[in-house]
Amino acid sequence: MAITQKGAISFGLVYIPVNLYTATQDSDISFNQLHKADKSRIRYKKVCGHCGKEVEAKDIIRGFEYAKDQYVTISDEELEKIKTEKDRTITILSFTSLDEISPVYYDRAYHVAPQKGGGKALELLRQAMMKAQKVALGKTVLGNSEKLLVLIPREDGMLIQTLLYQDDIKEIPVEYDKPKVTDEELSMAQTLIKSMESPFEPEKYKDEFREKLKSLISDKIAGKQVVAAKEEKPGVILDLMEALKASVKSANDKKPAKKPARKRTPARKEA
Repeated sequence: MAITQKGAISFGLVYIPVNLYTATQDSDISFNQLHKADKSRIRYKKVCGHCGKEVEAKDIIRGFEYAKDQYVTISDEELEKIKTEKDRTITILSFTSLDEISPVYYDRAYHVAPQKGGGKALELLRQAMMKAQKVALGKTVLGNSEKLLVLIPREDGMLIQTLLYQDDIKEIPVEYDKPKVTDEELSMAQTLIKSMESPFEPEKYKDEFREKLKSLISDKIAGKQVVAAKEEKPGVILDLMEALKASVKSANDKKPAKKPARKRTPARKEA
């Protein structure tokens, strides 16, 4: 796996050289756009707005429009020149609890691995954070922007999650009333939650629609007719309490039956 960025973690006066690796990937099935008439691929060309000629990637540069049709150009080399060692360093600003950070702020995830000579210091930081049950808030420059981030210790290593800034978060677009719920309804809802509790085991979950999409593509390639999927419509229960009770019963019915405890056979005494 290619290194996304080389840098370091600054923890007080401790300096830990590390590499960052992207922790996620896009596994979605992608489609191309085709011309409906002859199924030819639709191509997008990058064309100069002045001369109308198509421009190759090597001839495209970065520019900032500071006035109407007036641009200042910035090269990759110039961007690197203004970065200091501090900009490239992940500076820990504070420690906090993970539940203090709303998931709405999460952006991208990276694995953290030590560079040569940084293994012990990174492991010390990981273990100390695990024992304190804290995560670290920090900042660094990734690409062309400064990122707020959180370092999260895990049993198998360290993870970095970049965060969005407050200015990037949208407010809820509509206001809605919060109707009053009864104690009985709340108690039954808590019972339902309890009956559906289980550890998070990511390997249990698969993208079922992607499998359907793969089958659709295979059937189309083989010239088979596409058959509409059968709808599985649950019975509608209008009464909230009845719906909760039925849900609890359904959740309990799906749980595997507990195996009866084996009875111990008393040891036979030797004569």
